[in-house]
Amino acid sequence: MKEREKIVVFGGGSWGTALAVLLARKGFQVRLAVRSKGQRESMQKKKENRKYLPGIRLPMRLTVVPIEKKSFEDAMAVIFAIPSHALRDALQETYSFLPEIPFLFAIKGIEEENLAFIDEVVQDVFQEKERMAFLAGPSFALEVAKEQPTAVVVSSHTPQTAQFFQDLLSTPTFRVYTTEDVRGTLVGGAVKNVIAIAVGISDGMELGHNARAALITRGLSEIMRFGKKLGANPLTLAGLSGLGDLVLTCTGDLSRNRRLGMAIAQGKTLDEALKEIQMVAEGVKTAKALHFLAKEHKVDMPISEQVYAILYENKSPKEALDELMSRPLKAEYI
Repeated sequence: MKEREKIVVFGGGSWGTALAVLLARKGFQVRLAVRSKGQRESMQKKKENRKYLPGIRLPMRLTVVPIEKKSFEDAMAVIFAIPSHALRDALQETYSFLPEIPFLFAIKGIEEENLAFIDEVVQDVFQEKERMAFLAGPSFALEVAKEQPTAVVVSSHTPQTAQFFQDLLSTPTFRVYTTEDVRGTLVGGAVKNVIAIAVGISDGMELGHNARAALITRGLSEIMRFGKKLGANPLTLAGLSGLGDLVLTCTGDLSRNRRLGMAIAQGKTLDEALKEIQMVAEGVKTAKALHFLAKEHKVDMPISEQVYAILYENKSPKEALDELMSRPLKAEYI
């Protein structure tokens, strides 16, 4: 690694900022590409992302730049850390001037309009997959920025690309594993957000720890059934990008999706809950996409379906709970 080596991180939210800080501390020259001029000016002046990652000082090697061609020049890698619903437009906007270098997508979700996973959106635009990798696993941005121990996984269809980003990102406090199971990591990273909304609703209703454990465990069953139908390796879904991320998102106080569920349990509308957390909760859009994908692939996902009904069909949390608990009895592993 040389100090002149440049990396671009596209996205000025909490996760993009945390990854940019991690890499700058490691010694890379990092350009954090941020769309909002006001946010760029604030970050440059205050040396801090006070909106999304307050309290974390931006290193000297981190420069906040606009989204334009010269911001990507001479970069050795680009990391996209933006909401899933914004990815296609961002790729189409920058495709003409992006260099032919490795790309990492630190994004979890399903594109609502096309029911497409992140890798499918990327392939639609780039028409190739060799240089593409995907970051998943249990990783709150604030804890990564505070250099608290974290373990994640990078998936890619090309082992060399996964290993490139493994070496690029790994630090004494940020441990990176690799896998070739792209679909498995993307399924786990997307669906866990929906289950986390369910757990947040349960916690907001004060249903207890038994209910929380049941939702996490049966939620994992849904993730595994869905993943298997889409060709994922079950071991992936029992790993960092599946069980690991599920546990974190369902139990951590920093989880946006869990907090959104708690707000809904307290009687807030979806719009009110989203306004309260003031950040993107990927599980909201994913719940709608998952509703249609589960029907298309004929996968039984009762918890996810109840979350969809609460968010989009005005079903009360109490009614959803009653329906879940009164379903026909069956063996556990089917």
